[in-house]
Amino acid sequence: MGIRKFLMAGALALASVSALGLSAHAEDVKITVWSLDRDIQPAPNLIKDFNALKNGITVEYRQIQFDDVVSEAMRAYSTGQAPDIIAVDNPEHALFSSRGAFLDLTDRIAKSTVIKPENYYPGPLKSVMWDDKYFGVPKATNTIALYYNKDMFKAKGLDPAKPPQTWDELVAAARKLTDPANNVYGLAFSAKASEEGTFQFLPWAQMGGGGYQQINAPGAVKALETWKTIMDEKLASPDTLTRGQWDSTGTFNSGNAAMAISGPWELDRMLEEAKFDWGVALLPVPEAGAQRSSAMGDFNWAIFSNTQHPDEAFKVLEYFASQDDKMFEKFGQLPARSDITIAATGKPLKDEALKVFLEQLKYAQPRGPHPAWPKISKAIQDAIQAALTGQMSPKDALDQAAEKISAVLG
Repeated sequence: MGIRKFLMAGALALASVSALGLSAHAEDVKITVWSLDRDIQPAPNLIKDFNALKNGITVEYRQIQFDDVVSEAMRAYSTGQAPDIIAVDNPEHALFSSRGAFLDLTDRIAKSTVIKPENYYPGPLKSVMWDDKYFGVPKATNTIALYYNKDMFKAKGLDPAKPPQTWDELVAAARKLTDPANNVYGLAFSAKASEEGTFQFLPWAQMGGGGYQQINAPGAVKALETWKTIMDEKLASPDTLTRGQWDSTGTFNSGNAAMAISGPWELDRMLEEAKFDWGVALLPVPEAGAQRSSAMGDFNWAIFSNTQHPDEAFKVLEYFASQDDKMFEKFGQLPARSDITIAATGKPLKDEALKVFLEQLKYAQPRGPHPAWPKISKAIQDAIQAALTGQMSPKDALDQAAEKISAVLG
């Protein structure tokens, strides 16, 4: 009788283990994703659609703040608390890849029928590469151009068909358009001490014949002097030094700035908020005939190298990439792929603006890529702040930045 009880208990125990085994097998694999996307942006919506497929993988989402991405992600990786997937700003991708924090996706991409390198623009694709290998997938791309309020142009005697083409024309127009009595600034842009400030300034330096490796070139100094003139003459709001692009463009949308330097991610919001006629022009150049440039922005997807589920995480990335053709239609973001044609929206303002942004993308240049990009960018940000707050002259500020960057580059 004792033996029979023992055998029955053993059988029950085996049954319980089997049941547990089946239960564990039936549970979805959990993949965590970090991104700064808000509810109207791609990540949470793509994840919602992916989870609706019920394919044995459940994705959990956490929104993080722009200024915290690098520090928080590196801390999470070093302590073994990293998510499976993260979206990082494209110039910071090399920092993670060079330190072994991101998974090498080269072999998986080679076998993928969804993610094909030849379909991507060279700039975004270059930003996910390190040591000739792929450590991510471009999420989207963008650039910046000049938005302007056509109604205000008319009211101040400016031709709305002829937006500013050069830096001097931009300053002259801003002077005419600035109207303190009505709380209207001539221009809105971001000179914030973050990557957003670098993103907005670097194209000016590049158009002036400089760049991060020659940040104190004479043309780059002229660019910062132009920014200082705009700030000193109060042609832009004082909080230009502290607010990001989203908030500065909001000033334009509300009718409190006549022009704004911003990107295509604003188009849908502008259609909703801006109660005036507006247009978009290419970024002004130092002088007629000078070389053009613009920023190359947006984020890349990557998988952390210490993920417990690399195959499932890659399946999630493949799903995200499979939805690239809807990136602009649904979220106002430009796909990083040249094989996707963006259809006309039937909204004249948006379609005309889009043509300009696609033209501007031809001149967009990446920031880096370089593993020490955050240090390089910090040197540029510090120079912008020092010059615009009057602590140093634009030349001295950029000379100091050049010394810091030279030390980083070795």
